[in-house]
Amino acid sequence: MMTSAEIRKKFLDFFASKEHQIVPSAPIVVKNDPTLLFTNAGMNQFKDYFLGNKKAASPRIADTQKCLRVSGKHNDLEEVGVDTYHHTMFEMLGNWSFGNYFKSEAIAWSWELLTEVYKLDKDRLYVTIFEGDDKEGIPKDEEAFLEWKKVIPEDRILLGNKKDNFWEMGDTGPCGPCTEIHVDCRTAEERKAVDGKTLVNNDHPQVIEIWNNVFIQFNRLKDGSLESLPAKHVDTGMGFERLVRVIQGKQSNYDTDVFTGTITAVEKISGKKYDYSDSKEAIAFRVLADHIRAISFTIADGQLPSNTGAGYVIRRILRRAVRYYYSYLDYKQPLLYQLVPVIAQQFETVFPELYQQLDFVSKVVKEEEDAFLRTLDKGLKRIDDIIHAASDKTIQGKAAFELFDTYGFPLDLTRLIATENDLTVDEKGFEAEMQQQKDRSRAATAVDTEDWITLKETTNNGFVGYHALETNTIVTRYRKVKAKGKEAYQLVLENTPFYAESGGQTGDQGILDFSGELIPVIDTKKENNLIIHFCEQLPAKIDVAVVAKVDPARRQSTAIHHSATHLLHAALRQVLGNHVAQKGSLVNDTQLRFDFSHFAKVTDEEISQIEKIVNQKIRENIPVVIKEMAKDDAVQLGAMALFGEKYGDVVRVVIIDPAYSIELCGGTHVGATGELGTFKIKSESAVAAGVRRIEALSGATAEAYINEQLQQLSSVREALKNPKEIIKAVENLFAENSDLKKKVESLEAKQIQVLKQELLSKAESIGNVTFIGAVTELSSADALKKLCFDLKNDLTTYLVVLAANTDGKANVAVMVSENLITEKGLEAPKIIKEHIAGLIKGGGGGQKTLATAGGQDASNLVQVVDKVKALLL
Repeated sequence: MMTSAEIRKKFLDFFASKEHQIVPSAPIVVKNDPTLLFTNAGMNQFKDYFLGNKKAASPRIADTQKCLRVSGKHNDLEEVGVDTYHHTMFEMLGNWSFGNYFKSEAIAWSWELLTEVYKLDKDRLYVTIFEGDDKEGIPKDEEAFLEWKKVIPEDRILLGNKKDNFWEMGDTGPCGPCTEIHVDCRTAEERKAVDGKTLVNNDHPQVIEIWNNVFIQFNRLKDGSLESLPAKHVDTGMGFERLVRVIQGKQSNYDTDVFTGTITAVEKISGKKYDYSDSKEAIAFRVLADHIRAISFTIADGQLPSNTGAGYVIRRILRRAVRYYYSYLDYKQPLLYQLVPVIAQQFETVFPELYQQLDFVSKVVKEEEDAFLRTLDKGLKRIDDIIHAASDKTIQGKAAFELFDTYGFPLDLTRLIATENDLTVDEKGFEAEMQQQKDRSRAATAVDTEDWITLKETTNNGFVGYHALETNTIVTRYRKVKAKGKEAYQLVLENTPFYAESGGQTGDQGILDFSGELIPVIDTKKENNLIIHFCEQLPAKIDVAVVAKVDPARRQSTAIHHSATHLLHAALRQVLGNHVAQKGSLVNDTQLRFDFSHFAKVTDEEISQIEKIVNQKIRENIPVVIKEMAKDDAVQLGAMALFGEKYGDVVRVVIIDPAYSIELCGGTHVGATGELGTFKIKSESAVAAGVRRIEALSGATAEAYINEQLQQLSSVREALKNPKEIIKAVENLFAENSDLKKKVESLEAKQIQVLKQELLSKAESIGNVTFIGAVTELSSADALKKLCFDLKNDLTTYLVVLAANTDGKANVAVMVSENLITEKGLEAPKIIKEHIAGLIKGGGGGQKTLATAGGQDASNLVQVVDKVKALLL
């Protein structure tokens, strides 16, 4: 039986023999494409070729691509682990033609590979073709039909509708008919009983699609119409996990050697056995085997778990996995991080980036697990409260959404716990709350983008800004965009000196001179491979020659900070160790921010050492040498590449002393390090598990910062009457302040005891309740709370409100006995919110029995006391 590694190799070797260039997988995290969070199809990295924005390096390409489908229209997350074939991360084997071969070759090679190389049973294969669409005026794909007739009986060529057999990149863009290949994995008896063609595209778990050949021949416009593309392309995708399952004769993807190693590892860790069933325990094994791949490779490609965007998708996958082992494998400590080495070793030769960052990824996963296990425990306690408060045997939608939003509980976990307690969940209410959140988010980020208006058909969008800050050019296309109620415009130039935001460096600003009419460029970004200039207006005449001019001062200051970043990176590795790797970067004209892998706080001594090294390199005035060379040559030279970045065959290498810093980088840099002037670190902090951040300055901004710090120091000296030893003077000041605080606290403690007796003597009886209310001369909210606690020891049924005017600001404390909460509903935070906050122009909160508030207005404190007293009258 062929192993999965052999199956993958045979695919790539087959297409290499058909003159295809074999290229590496793009990172799973998408950059420079606002339409995608993750690579969700093999074609994503070639999108520019289909859009005509870039010429393909080779007309024939093949690869295996890491993909992730858990968001947007490709959302299969809830099926993962429950069935046998859905996955979060999966490999997509693909072969591509960019204006080269078309349907005839693609179909013939598909059949040859499946039946002659992989030896699949021809009688188990079915194919589908596009039946046409009268509404859109698209005829049946007769060409594909005739090609298939050459190799497969006509009764196994099935017609498919637009949903199944017409592929589109999105609402707009390249699209076309596709032909799918399906395989019938049922037993001979089952196949004899029911004709396989009746089960194609009908969600039968054993009659599955294995390969899709897309023939890209149209472009979908914003108005929905289709236009023919000048060059026709082939875009194919074959799910690797399904292919291995079919070739290895398994009934489930999880029974193949793609997953069995991970499942065995989970058995050893958990002490439980995988039983191949549909039990919750077995599903948990499959969920873990799947999810750890998505989590590990996405982190390795540069996406850390977070609360927004792509980071939240990864956090959600990780939490779903934690929930499964916690609930169904009864494993209450971090488990996933123990699986990272298994995955790293399995894919070391295919996707080596995980193996190279094994310690870092394991650390991030473990800390995420630790955090959610703490949250999960709190969430389980919270759901106990919700269950006890549930009316008419239902957990309300708002409560279910709170569990999801605050504690990370997926709805199915809430549903499971509800069932165990003979309750149901108001799922419609939950969905309504979820929709409200989505609508708010969508409204905040909604962007309406019109179609491009093309002035000149060209694939040239060249960047000339490495050598020139001004160039003569023309606008080749433009479009209007609307966001947050404002209109703006995006322009594409034939050539541009404007650097588009990339690699952490912010985009250039400047002006476009249209024959004397100056249009400011407020930002420059990349979308796919297009350099887009953001402007708030259009010129009166856009189809004329334009002079594009970059703001030179801003560019120079940005270049200074980018070169400083390279010096910093090398110094970090020198001082902290070679495990340091860039995990994020921001370079602009005012500062640099550098995120890097490191598991401890960088000490003051280490920061001093790092600054010393960088400033020494600046004083040496080292030439910054930039070369273009083959990627393999650059790596052999020792150039550092960033994990998660996609590099071409030819790369740009920035060398600042071959013995010190060699990095692959597309950014702009100074000519020599002396131009940086000086370098100063402002701060060092933690960003995420195993990731630290340094913020630093160079050039004029560093000089201004140092002068500002010196000025502040001078002011402190002056305030302290210019002592000889300023540090000792400050320490003495702190010691004196501490002594005074202790004396004040001692006096206040005595004052509280006197005040306590005075208040008890003036206490009022209203019904069976003792009411104490007073405006005191205490100096803080803490003192008010202390007085409340002291009073409590002498009271039974009570309502207490104490206030103080602290330098014109209001402080209030409210204390309620527990029996008044149940009998009268008098909760302390509620009293503050409904009766006090408005009077003091502030707010507060606390426990049901004791809460405090602060406000900007202390003029109504007597009314505060009276209003609380009125609650008992």
